[in-house]
Amino acid sequence: MNDSSWGAPPQAGYWGPSEQGPVQGAAPAGPTYDAHDAQHTRPMPIVPDVPALGGDQDGDRGAARLSGPLFRDDTPPAGPHGPPSHKPQEPMPSAAPQPAPAPQKKSAGRDLGAAIGVGVGLGAVIVASLFIVKAVFVGVIAVAVVVGLWELTSRLEERKGIKAPLVPLALGGAAMVVAGYVRGAEGAWVAMALTALAVLVWRMTEPPEGYLRDVTAGVFAAFYVPFLATFVAMMLTADDGPRRVLTFLLLTVVSDTGAYAVGWRFGKHKLAPRISPGKTREGLLGAVTFAMAAGALCMQFLIDDGVWWQGLVLGLAVAGSATLGDLGESMIKRDLGIKDMGTLLPGHGGIMDRLDSLLPTAPVVWLLLVIFVGSS
Repeated sequence: MNDSSWGAPPQAGYWGPSEQGPVQGAAPAGPTYDAHDAQHTRPMPIVPDVPALGGDQDGDRGAARLSGPLFRDDTPPAGPHGPPSHKPQEPMPSAAPQPAPAPQKKSAGRDLGAAIGVGVGLGAVIVASLFIVKAVFVGVIAVAVVVGLWELTSRLEERKGIKAPLVPLALGGAAMVVAGYVRGAEGAWVAMALTALAVLVWRMTEPPEGYLRDVTAGVFAAFYVPFLATFVAMMLTADDGPRRVLTFLLLTVVSDTGAYAVGWRFGKHKLAPRISPGKTREGLLGAVTFAMAAGALCMQFLIDDGVWWQGLVLGLAVAGSATLGDLGESMIKRDLGIKDMGTLLPGHGGIMDRLDSLLPTAPVVWLLLVIFVGSS
C-alpha cells in the first residue's frame, strides 16, 4: 500500500462480503455514492438512541453513534456545523491523599507497670529476708526452687508428654538447698546424688514405656534448678554472706537491664536470631558495660577485702553467664513451643522466667568470690 491510499475513498462492496453497498441511513462515504444502489441495500434495524458514556448523536447527518470514545481523554471530532452537542466529561475526582501511617513505637512486649511493681515487691522481700535472718532467705530459695520445678515439669508434660516425677524432685530440691547451706559443696553434691536416685526409683512405679525419657528429664531438672540454686545458699555462709548474695543479685539485674536498655535503643545486629530474636550484639555490649561498672563498685564497697579491678572481672563473667542462661532458657521454651514458663508473676511470666539468668550465674559468682576473697 502506498502513501496515497490512506486518503482514498472505499470502493463499493468494501464494507461487507455481500458487496451490496453502504448501509442504509449512513452518510455518503465518498463521491462514488449512488442513491439507486442505496434502494437495493438491506435495511438495518433501527437501534434506539441509548446514551453511552462519552457518546453523542450527530443529528445533521443522521448517524447514530452507539458508543463513545474508547478512552476518556478522547474527544469526538467536530461535525460540519459546529462542535458536538454533548458536554465534555468531567474528570473523576481523585482519591483524597491518605495520611502516612504513624511510625510504630518499640514495645517491650510485656506490661512494664506490672513488671516493675512485681520486681520491686520481690526485691523488698528478698532484701528483708537476706539481712534480717539468713535462715529465712534459705527458705525463700527453697520455695522458689519448688515452684520452678513445678513449672518446668508441668510444661514438659503438657508440651512433650514427658512425666518427670515432681514429688522426689521437690523434696530433693528443697533438701539440696538446705544441705548446701549447712554442709557446703559436699552436702550439695550428696543431696544431688540422692535426688537423682529417688527419681529413678519413683518412676519405677509406673509402666516402663518412656522410663528412660522421664528419668533423664528428672535428673536434668534436679541439676538445672535446685543444684545451681544451692550456690546462692553457699554464698550466704560467709561472714559477709548477705552482701555477697546482694552483689550477685545486683550484678545479674544490672546486666539484664543494661542489655535491655542498650539493645532496645541501639540494637541492630542480632546476637542469636534462631534462639532469641530480640537479643542483639549491642545489647550484649550494654550488659558487659553496665555489669563491669556495677561489679567494680560492689567489690570496692560491699565485699570485704575486695578490689575494684576484681569487680571488673566479676562483672564481665556475670554478663556472659547471665546471657548464656537467658539463651538456654529461650532454647528450652522454643523447643516446648511456649513464650513463658508460667503466669505466676504478672509482667514477668513464671518463676523460671526470672531464674533463667540467676541460676547459671550463681556458681560463677560463688567461685570467683572464693578465688578473690576466700570462702569465709
